[in-house]
Amino acid sequence: MAIASVLLSGCSTTKRLGKDDILYTGLKGVEIKTPDKQKFPSDVRSSLTEAVSVKPNNSLLGSASVRYPFPLGLWVYNNWPNPPQGLKHWIYEKLASEPVLVADVRPEVRVHMLDQILDNNGYFSGTSSYELVQKRNKKKASILYKIEAGRPYMIDSIVLLPDTVLLNHIIDSVARKSKYFQLGSRYSTDSLAALRVDIANAVRNRGYYFFRPDYIQYLADSTINKGNIALKLDIADNLPPMALNRYRTGDITTYIYRNRGGGIPDTTETAKGTLIRYLPSRLRDGLIPSCIAFREGRTFSVRQMNATQTRLARLGIFNNININVIPDTLRKNDNLLNVVIECTYDKPLEASVEANVSSKSNSYLGPGVTLGLTNRNLFGGGELLTVSLTGAYEWQTGSGRHNSVFNSYEVGLNATLAFPRLLAPRFIPRSRRELSWTKISLGADLLNRPHYFKLSQFNAGLSYDWQSSKYISNTFTLFKLTYNKLQHTTPVFDSIMNANPAIALSFQSQYIPQMSYSFVYDRTMRKNTINVQFTLQEAGNVFWSIYELCGKKGEKTLFRTPFSQFVKGYAQVVYGRRLGGNHWLVSRLGSGAAYAYGNSSQVPYSEQFYCGGANSVRAFTVRSIGPGSYRAPADQINGYFDQTGTFTFIANTEYRFPILGPLHGAVFLDAGNVWTLKNEPSRPGGQLRAKTFFKDLALGTGVGLRFDISMLVIRGDLGIGIHAPYDTGKRGYYNMESFKKSLAFHLAIGYPF
Repeated sequence: MAIASVLLSGCSTTKRLGKDDILYTGLKGVEIKTPDKQKFPSDVRSSLTEAVSVKPNNSLLGSASVRYPFPLGLWVYNNWPNPPQGLKHWIYEKLASEPVLVADVRPEVRVHMLDQILDNNGYFSGTSSYELVQKRNKKKASILYKIEAGRPYMIDSIVLLPDTVLLNHIIDSVARKSKYFQLGSRYSTDSLAALRVDIANAVRNRGYYFFRPDYIQYLADSTINKGNIALKLDIADNLPPMALNRYRTGDITTYIYRNRGGGIPDTTETAKGTLIRYLPSRLRDGLIPSCIAFREGRTFSVRQMNATQTRLARLGIFNNININVIPDTLRKNDNLLNVVIECTYDKPLEASVEANVSSKSNSYLGPGVTLGLTNRNLFGGGELLTVSLTGAYEWQTGSGRHNSVFNSYEVGLNATLAFPRLLAPRFIPRSRRELSWTKISLGADLLNRPHYFKLSQFNAGLSYDWQSSKYISNTFTLFKLTYNKLQHTTPVFDSIMNANPAIALSFQSQYIPQMSYSFVYDRTMRKNTINVQFTLQEAGNVFWSIYELCGKKGEKTLFRTPFSQFVKGYAQVVYGRRLGGNHWLVSRLGSGAAYAYGNSSQVPYSEQFYCGGANSVRAFTVRSIGPGSYRAPADQINGYFDQTGTFTFIANTEYRFPILGPLHGAVFLDAGNVWTLKNEPSRPGGQLRAKTFFKDLALGTGVGLRFDISMLVIRGDLGIGIHAPYDTGKRGYYNMESFKKSLAFHLAIGYPF
């Protein structure tokens, strides 16, 4: 009632302002003029805008320029009495917002900040000013900042250090490789500061541990050539003697403390120094030395310190790791640094309860809960045992004829034992910078699709994860055995299977003994990102070969149940290009195929491809298109099961751009479909054929919103169909039945690719 009365009274937002006070209503803009309309650097523009971005009252999502239309806090502040106590006082304190005044923003001070930013980026002749933008109410004003940038000062000469000692040589070599520190580059103090850091990192990795970025200085002269800068790189006069010394690694001592403290110290000499651990504790011999990158007597490197810290942390068994470096005072002339590493065990057992909302590639969205128990150091070598009980309820997003039918639940019990090393031959190339893992898994899941079937699945596997370089990761599944058991079906589901024998075969109870290899190349550069991945998978070939060698002909079984035999592969490339600022154009191209033979006539349903949904062609719901030009009969609402295939092609491109704060937008174009490699009379038009390939591609466009808070991305995409691969009764390439029926909305978590 109190709030309503305030809203209805036509309240003023400036009633309590002083005579000379002006309410700040936001940043009107930053106008930047350059000579001859030269392009102004986007990073400098961002710095200038950030310096004057002050949030007004009722700011929308933290914006300095956009406000929501109902300034409740100002209304209450200006029109609501504030008694010393009671309900009205409580309401006032909760709702009132003190006005942000132009005087609080201090635009004259911010103009000086703009001038400083211009100077720091080479625009020494630039000038800044501001003006108040007012409308009828002179008690309110936004602020417009105006900048005359002038011409930037460029670097026209560079003088490096004399190449007389090793330290100078290292510094000069880093400076020469710098993309910024070149003739013709615009003067920028930020770039010079970044070069300082690069130089310090390089020399500290070459033994000069006590060298700091502050010990590099620049002498700039703009009088030699007007409008340009002559730069000289030099070493600071206040450089301490220790910074000039090149150190080697001395004694290495590692302490392993118990989580609860105390214990009896046990000292062991290793190839990586002295190891002192407090008993009782469970620690495999050689584990700690394998994580230490230092070598006694070798040149000291900060990179080795970071690598040691990272390797110990990735074991997951310590809650605190400290590495201290101490000059050896007993052997001063040797320039040695003694290393002391202190590690404290984490609690070995951890129980967790995790509630989540999952978003899957098949457009299923729903809540779930996971109960987990973890042992972080099962055998004393950082082995990770995880047991989890999972339950989830899901429903399909996206408009269409299937979106309300397939609500499901799933429960599962899974256990994984992970060893932080490869229990495999040493000829496999691997990176010492990353931990390699050997994983043994065992699990059981129950999937219930109401009105259709109940499927149980049991699986066991052995896999290896390792990185062969900084950008390349590998997963090799040496063995994975999956058993699918169709426990219960409904008459509706049975009718579908009877009408589609090929689909029925893919659903039969069977074993799937698999072996697979996955490769991922992932690299992020300043203006580009690229992700290349492919997976090769085979099933049943080893078992089939053994049976053949033993003379077994015909259908082969495992524990009296047929096993599947097929090969499958999938590859995709995702490329991102920064267009400027936080604007990106991201594209994906992917294709895959699966082929059953020998002991199987059909690829298992779970291993087939599908198209449509939140991460595919977003103008169509999941499994609503394909294979090829096939379309399920109109009276068959469960054509969902028909619309998978053994060959897929997908192409997407998406323009991503910022809107306001964490809110981002996207405009996208998707194309793709699935096909069958074999002719199936029950699904006419589904077989892959070159002459109809492009006609069979579904095409859609659309727009989307993303709420990106770094750790979590919530995504909503509205797809708009342009071309359906099946007969819709409409002529021409644009053959959607109607605009309304061409729409599909998807709510998902994470980016689509």
